[in-house]
Amino acid sequence: MVAIDKERLPRHVAIIMDGNGRWATQRGLARIAGHRRGKDSVREVVEAARRLGVEYLSLYAFSTENWQRPRDEVSALMRFLRHYLAAEMKRMMKNGIRLLAIGNLRRLPRQVQADLRATIEDTKHNTGMTVILAVSYGGREELTDAMRAIARRVERGEIAPADVDEDLVASCLGTAGIPDPDLLIRTSGEMRISNFLLWQIAYTEIYVTDTLWPDFREPQFLEALSQFQSRERRFGRTGEQTEREHLRAAH
Repeated sequence: MVAIDKERLPRHVAIIMDGNGRWATQRGLARIAGHRRGKDSVREVVEAARRLGVEYLSLYAFSTENWQRPRDEVSALMRFLRHYLAAEMKRMMKNGIRLLAIGNLRRLPRQVQADLRATIEDTKHNTGMTVILAVSYGGREELTDAMRAIARRVERGEIAPADVDEDLVASCLGTAGIPDPDLLIRTSGEMRISNFLLWQIAYTEIYVTDTLWPDFREPQFLEALSQFQSRERRFGRTGEQTEREHLRAAH
């Protein structure tokens, strides 16, 4: 078992859960079998993160581009989402998990929207960990919506163009009030971020593994955390500057 320093945990971990279809294809199964197996990975990673003390966990569940997939696959994914919300409610309440959702939720089937709203409402007072589901989500769309919201405020005279800064932009995103991810995990070995949290991951550490999402479980999650803890986060500064700050903090 990989040793994890709980004093140096990432506060916010984001995951691009990729490889469900490939996992199924490699086994001669329908793509939907990979999504079904991937639900078990979600449960195990959520529970591991909660047990360790990670405060925020963002899961890229369904992108705006995923609407272009075959209709039967999209329908099955919507059913899986509803089933996940119903099946995991007791665990979320027991573990103190608050659920949030970001993305163009208006595109979701009405019953999925209703189930999401109900789960978010029922878990809103939980304080153990926050799980953010990115559903019907696209980073460019999120930024475009934020720019429109800011433009409307400028047009109404509520703010001046000079008032537009990074804090204002961040406050108009779906993740307003949530710290930016410290670690982004991408499964399946693909070296791209797939339109996920484009603004928020400016200084996020990125970890890519060849493991397909249905096979990504607690040991693989711990390995990602271990890799994160072995890195030096500089945020644009030199290594010497970072070391001096660490020394000042220690004294």
